[in-house]
Amino acid sequence: MATLLASFKANRTKIWVGAVTLLLVFYLVVSLQRSVLLLSDSNMVAKALGLAYLLLPIVGAWALVRELLFGARTERLAKILEAEGGLPEDTLPRTPAGRIIREAADLEFEKYRAEAEAAPGDWRSWFRLSCAYDAAGDRKRARASMRDAVRLFRAGSPDTGA
Repeated sequence: MATLLASFKANRTKIWVGAVTLLLVFYLVVSLQRSVLLLSDSNMVAKALGLAYLLLPIVGAWALVRELLFGARTERLAKILEAEGGLPEDTLPRTPAGRIIREAADLEFEKYRAEAEAAPGDWRSWFRLSCAYDAAGDRKRARASMRDAVRLFRAGSPDTGA
C-alpha cells in the first residue's frame, strides 16, 4: 500500500494529465458525432452548423497532440539536465503560502538571462531561462524559452549530447 501511495505521489501530474486527456478525447468524440449528425440533416443551416462543429474536434485534437508532445519533450530535456546535474536548484525564498518571492526570482532571473545571451545555441541555457521565467511568474515567456530549448535540442546543436 505504501508503495502504491508513493508511486501515486511521484506520478500525480501524469495521472492528472491522463485524466484530463481522456475527458478531452471523450468531448472531441462526442463533438465529432454531433457534427456528423448535423451534416446528415437535410436542412442547409444544420449542415453549415455541422461543418463548423466539425472544426472543433479537429482543432482540439491538434492542440492536444501539440501540448502532449511539448510536455514529453520538455520532460526528456529535464531528465537529461538532471542526469548531468544541470537543473537549476529551487532555492528561492517563499511566502508562508508557498509562493516564490518575486523580487528574489527577478534577481535570479538575471543570471539565467545572461547565461542564455552568452550561449544562444545551447538548449540547456534556454531550459534554465525558461525555469527562471516561470519562477518570476512570466508563463508566456517561460513557454517560449522552453520551445526554443526544444527546438535547439531537436536541431542537434553541437552541445546537445545527442
